[in-house]
Amino acid sequence: MLKILYVIGSMQVGGAERHLYRIASELAKSDYQIQIFALDPEGPLKQLFEENGIRVRGVRFPAWIKKFMKTNRILAWISLVISSLYLFLTLLTYRPKVAHFFLPAAYIIGGSISLLFPNIKRVMSRRSMNYYQDKHTRFAKIERWLHPKMDVITGNSQAVIEQLQEEGVAKSNLRLIYNGINTNEFKAVKTRSHMRQELGCDENTLIFTMVANLIAYKGHSDLIDAFHCIKDKMPKDWLVLLAGRDDGIQADLYNQALALGIEKHFHFLGSRKDIPDLLHASDVGILCSHEEGFSNAVLEGMVSGLPMVVTDVGGNAEAVIDGEVGLVVPAKQPEQLATALLVMIDNNARTEIGQKAKNRVETTFSMQACLDEYENMYSQLLEHSGKRSVPIRDRL
Repeated sequence: MLKILYVIGSMQVGGAERHLYRIASELAKSDYQIQIFALDPEGPLKQLFEENGIRVRGVRFPAWIKKFMKTNRILAWISLVISSLYLFLTLLTYRPKVAHFFLPAAYIIGGSISLLFPNIKRVMSRRSMNYYQDKHTRFAKIERWLHPKMDVITGNSQAVIEQLQEEGVAKSNLRLIYNGINTNEFKAVKTRSHMRQELGCDENTLIFTMVANLIAYKGHSDLIDAFHCIKDKMPKDWLVLLAGRDDGIQADLYNQALALGIEKHFHFLGSRKDIPDLLHASDVGILCSHEEGFSNAVLEGMVSGLPMVVTDVGGNAEAVIDGEVGLVVPAKQPEQLATALLVMIDNNARTEIGQKAKNRVETTFSMQACLDEYENMYSQLLEHSGKRSVPIRDRL
């Protein structure tokens, strides 16, 4: 039984968190003993991990303390010290063979503490481009200091791998592991017509859907501007579904759409648990981020049979072959985004492109392929110690 401790920032719903859930829940069915340490262990994914027999550790601060942490730097530092001490105790008592860090805060805190345990194998997974380092130069310095101390560093797109090389990571320590999608998870529960009735529209409505938390760099503002450019060329009934947690910009986005006279076409849905149903009820998928690593949302749209319109950032163009399984446009260019969206008005084009998109995910970005990469990495890391009694590939 191989013990792995995954360290991540939170149990909120995000791309990295959902990816970790999918990987960990499958590995836990085999000869792996999995535990999660979250800097903030409260969130919707905590229950899902625990339902799969995976313990989630972390310090659970009361809500009123969390509120003050945002404005009181001293209290924030005290909470960080407490979490760090608990992580130290977790490593000491759980004694994992591998500590695997996801996202910058978990890497900086967890990676540093793990150095006190020389027998642990260390893995860091970079899930996005490193533009956050421009605002946090100290983080960049700490990460560069930690990089040589990792046994393996993974990236989820070639673009991320190239940035890691620029940061000084040796090519021999790098591993490219694309995200994977379990197609069984994306079978709609509700019929397309039923879901559309719930959304207040019928089969004649052209539905565009973007699954992304409402964060400025996700490009929602560009999307609103793009639709404003083509509003007079759109069919009579069209709708844009925006599914994702509001990180403080929803009111601004609504006011932007209101000022442009297209607010009735935009539905802000918040965080949703029925993403497969939403996607199967949609006609076109969109992701117009300014930066990405390798987006789960793109693969989820593709496996649902949607033609995707994406921006050329991170690994988007590695997933979406431009002109074949979707359209790729430059980031922060609403006019070019608008032109691509207009192409998707053609129903015949949508159907053909969407089927090709689904086939591409099933053959290239399956969850099985992703799991195989993780298994191979851990096996090589531990010098092939311990065979899996039930290979994961036989269970999916």
